Amino acid sequence: MGGAGPDPGDRRGRGHRKKVSVIGALSMSPKARRLGLYFATRPDGFFTADAVVPFLRDLLTHLRGKVVVLWDGGSNHQGPLIRAFLQRNRRLALERLPAYAPDLNPVEVVWSWLKYGQLANYVPDGIKELDNEILDRLIELRCDPNLLRNLWDGSDLPFPHLRTG
Repeated sequence: MGGAGPDPGDRRGRGHRKKVSVIGALSMSPKARRLGLYFATRPDGFFTADAVVPFLRDLLTHLRGKVVVLWDGGSNHQGPLIRAFLQRNRRLALERLPAYAPDLNPVEVVWSWLKYGQLANYVPDGIKELDNEILDRLIELRCDPNLLRNLWDGSDLPFPHLRTG
């Protein structure tokens, strides 16, 4: 799971750079080993803990059984709101990635693909157009299991394999 996401955008007067924040999660079904992609955007906003909790809640509505989330130690992944949510949702477990190890986070590879590949030379007319383009690209990615797997393989996190015996 990640929340950095792409931040291209236009400058409007006061030196404030308009951006779209994105949070995302790659999921894997335990039996079929099929990857899924879940995401949300916040045009010209941030994913603070109060925005991460609804994302986690939505994630739990789409995924059955125990859900393990690997994430970094960002401040939006900590605090009383997150702890309270975890207390109420026992089927969700959080595992922290090592500090300063974005190479172990497959979602970071998705953000690089999006920001530096898909949107590299894209100049939107405004924040809404940027948000729509990001959503369109991520929806296309969600429907491409081979590309999702290739992006996972671009990280240093080994792809989980079925245990035998």
